[in-house]
Amino acid sequence: MKMIDNRSGFEVLDRRECLRLLAGEDVGRVGVVEAGSPLVLPVNFGMDGDIIVFRTGPGTKLSEARGHPACFEVDHFDRESKAGWSVVVRGRMEEVTEHSPALLARLAHLAEPWLEGDRTHVVRIVPSSITGRRVPGPRP
Repeated sequence: MKMIDNRSGFEVLDRRECLRLLAGEDVGRVGVVEAGSPLVLPVNFGMDGDIIVFRTGPGTKLSEARGHPACFEVDHFDRESKAGWSVVVRGRMEEVTEHSPALLARLAHLAEPWLEGDRTHVVRIVPSSITGRRVPGPRP
């Protein structure tokens, strides 16, 4: 049964549907706080169950991947039908290192970087919440 937010009219998505939608995409946005200000960065990603996995090089995403809170968002919208969906994952970012060789070996291949360069660091976002909503589009 669909759950509709009476205030906004959005359909509230359950966790299973959110995970299904996430698994069907390969580009999302990571949100972190850098020097006291919010920052959103695009990444290509893979899924390990309900955990977001991506690879990165030295820089903001890696420096924030030391147990800091983060969010991750993926959406899809159809301009013509004015319908779409959005999924937000909140949790903490962690770098997966050679100190966990089996985990590193399992996760490293999940998100092959699109860009060349030093993107050898594997980062995961371990969720504390996964929420989503669907915009049904205008009714006829």
